[in-house]
Amino acid sequence: MSELPTDEEAAARAAEAFTTRFGGAPEGVWAAPGRVNVIGEHTDYNGGHVLPVALPHTTRAALARRDDGRVVLVSAQHADADADVAVVDLTPGTPGGWAGYPAGVLHQLREHLPGGLSLLVDGDVPAGAGLSSSAALECAVALALRDLLGLDLGPGDLVDVARRAENDFVGAPTGILDQSASVLCTAGHALYLDTRDRSSEQVPLDLEAAGLALLVVDSGTTHDHAASGYGDRRRECEEAARRLGVGLLCDVRDVADLASLDDGSPEGAVLLRRARHVVSEDARVEEVVGLLRAGGDPREVGPVLTAGHASLRDDFEVSVPELDAVVEVALAAGAHGARMVGGGFGGSAVALVDAAAVDDVAAAVSERAGAPRSYVVVPAAGARRLS
Repeated sequence: MSELPTDEEAAARAAEAFTTRFGGAPEGVWAAPGRVNVIGEHTDYNGGHVLPVALPHTTRAALARRDDGRVVLVSAQHADADADVAVVDLTPGTPGGWAGYPAGVLHQLREHLPGGLSLLVDGDVPAGAGLSSSAALECAVALALRDLLGLDLGPGDLVDVARRAENDFVGAPTGILDQSASVLCTAGHALYLDTRDRSSEQVPLDLEAAGLALLVVDSGTTHDHAASGYGDRRRECEEAARRLGVGLLCDVRDVADLASLDDGSPEGAVLLRRARHVVSEDARVEEVVGLLRAGGDPREVGPVLTAGHASLRDDFEVSVPELDAVVEVALAAGAHGARMVGGGFGGSAVALVDAAAVDDVAAAVSERAGAPRSYVVVPAAGARRLS
C-alpha cells in the first residue's frame, strides 16, 4: 500500500516527462481518477442505479498542440508502445492497445484539432484490476481537450465523449458508470446515479469518522472488457428485457415478476439468473443509499455487499475463483462485508473493514488468497486540472 503523490507532485512529474520526451513544456496537465463501485454492478446499461466513489489514484494527461497534423501518444507506463498517427487516420482500432483509449477521445473531437497533438500520460490507477483505468485515461484526455481547445462541453458531455471512445473506438460495450464516476464524483461522497435519467446525488460517506475503511484488493487476475464475456452478459440482459416486454431490466421492480423467463429451456434459466441479479442489485443500491442517508452505522452496509457478491457469482456468473477466495478470506479475517467489483472475469474485490483491522485483513488476503496488492480507499475528487 504505497503512498500516492500529491496533485502538485503528480503534475510536476508528468510535465517533466513530457518535456523530456517532446523537447518542450506541455500546455497543461489534467487528471482523472479511477473508481470503485460501492454497490451496483451491471445495472448501468440496464437503466438502474449505481453508487461509485472516486479513487485517490489518478491518470494524468500532459498535452500540447502540434502543427503537423499528427497525434503522438506516449505513456510513462508503456515506454515501448508509443503511437504516432495522422489525425485523419484515427479510426476504430487504429491505434490499438492502451493508445486506443485516448485516441478514441481524440477521434470524437478531431474536427477541433486540425493541427495535431502531443500527449503523455502517467498514472497510478492499476490497469486490469477492475478499477476503471480506461475511463480515468479517457476522462483526463476529454477534460484536457475541453479546456485546451475552449470547447463548450459540460460534465455530461465529457462523460458521453469518454464513453463513446470506449464503446465505439475500442469496442468495449460498457455503460456510463465508469466515466460518470471519474468526472462527477466529489471528495468525501459516493455518487448515487440514476443511469436512466442521469440525475445524481452526492451521498456523504465519511468512513473515517465511523472507524471504517474500504480496502480494495487486486486479485491478480486481469480482465479486458473488450475481450471478456461482458458483451455476452449485456446481450443476455437485452434479450431478457425483450422477453419480459420492457425497455430495460430495471423497469422490473420485483424479482417475482421475472418468473416467466424460466420457460423450461436452458436459455430461459440463464436469462432468469441474469435478470434476477440486475433487479436485486438495483434494490441493493437503494438499500445502501437508504442506510447512508439515515445516518446509521455504516457497518450495516457490509452484509449488502456480501449479498451482491453472491449474486454476481451465482446469478450473473462474472466472478472467478481468485475473487471468490479474496472475499471469503476477507470475511473470515473480520471484514463486515466484501464483494468483487467492476465488470468481472478478474480484477478486484472491495471489503468494508474496521480501520484498525486494515493491516490484518490485507495480510490475510495476501497470504491466504494470493492477492498481490491492496489499497485503502477514501472517496476522492473527480476529474480536474492540475497545472
